[in-house]
Formats: sequence, structure tokens, C-alpha cells
Amino acid sequence: MRWFLVAFAIFFEVAGTICMKLSNGFTNVCASVLVFVFWAISFSMFILALRHFDLSFIYAVWAGVGISLIAVIGMVFLGEHISILKIVAIIIIATGVILLNISEGIAS
Repeated sequence: MRWFLVAFAIFFEVAGTICMKLSNGFTNVCASVLVFVFWAISFSMFILALRHFDLSFIYAVWAGVGISLIAVIGMVFLGEHISILKIVAIIIIATGVILLNISEGIAS
């Protein structure tokens, strides 16, 4: 259950961030409203997940996975520039999240 909270928090954070791009500087009203709705849901799920995880651990997972997903979505669906450096950076972020998970398991 606790990981579902994190997954939902990440999903809605990513959805809200995509809506930021689609809002076109608040000129698209629907996307602009969805930014706030999705981020509110994301923060709510994140706050609930904090009952079960250390802040330093879960924030890094939430942010790292969100950043990686947004980078991939931007490159694949939004026509953003793809480079080796971006791909290496995403791999480094993913490695950090995996190492945090491993360290969390060792500490418990």
C-alpha cells in the first residue's frame, strides 16, 4: 500500500508537470487548472506516504523518478532534444534511486 501512495504521487506529479507545458503560459485554461489539481493530488499522496518512509529517502525517490519520467516523456512525446548526456543523466538519477532503495532496505 505504501508504494502505491508513492506511485500515485509520482504519476500525478508527472501529469501536473506535463500540464504545465500544455498550459502554454496559462493561456490554456483547462491545462492550467489541471496543473493545480494534479499537483494537489500528488502532494496529498506524498504526505500520506511520509507516514511510512523517511523524508530524505522518499523525497529523493519521488523527485528522481519524476524527473526521469519527465525527461523521457519530453524527448519521446514533446520533441525535446535527445542527447547522450541526457540519457547518461537519467541513468545516473535512476542509479541513485536504486541505491537509496538498497540503503533503505539495509537500514531497516
